[in-house]
Amino acid sequence: MFSPSQIDVRRFFCSVYSKTLASQPLEAIEIIASLWLDEHPEYHADLADVDAALAAMQQAEDGKANPFLHLSMHLSISEQCSIDQPRGIRQAVELLTHRRDSLHLAHHEAMDCLGQMIWESQRAARPPDGDAYLACVQRHATRD
Repeated sequence: MFSPSQIDVRRFFCSVYSKTLASQPLEAIEIIASLWLDEHPEYHADLADVDAALAAMQQAEDGKANPFLHLSMHLSISEQCSIDQPRGIRQAVELLTHRRDSLHLAHHEAMDCLGQMIWESQRAARPPDGDAYLACVQRHATRD
């Protein structure tokens, strides 16, 4: 399993942003990432300077969203849907997208579930519970 460091993640998203601005060719995963970057112009300043992005890792800013975590979650959900892992996630996110009339909003709701799963996994020192994650996304998809 690929487990990038925080530095790797920040360098990746800053590189994608830089390549996009320069109209350079992108790898397949970079194309997906660039689509999510387009959805979040509020993060562009954070992505424009890789050195500042790396330096900011040392500073915990209360109340400020972590753009790298947020974009990583979008990318993760996109990848989960592309391979339907956990099985059923693609259908749940598609239903949620239809109900919210927005893939972006659907991802944000799925992120709540993904974040909860990760938090519970870390808190209990156990592997992530994909079934609980899927059930959470399904609940979001079936409620108004």
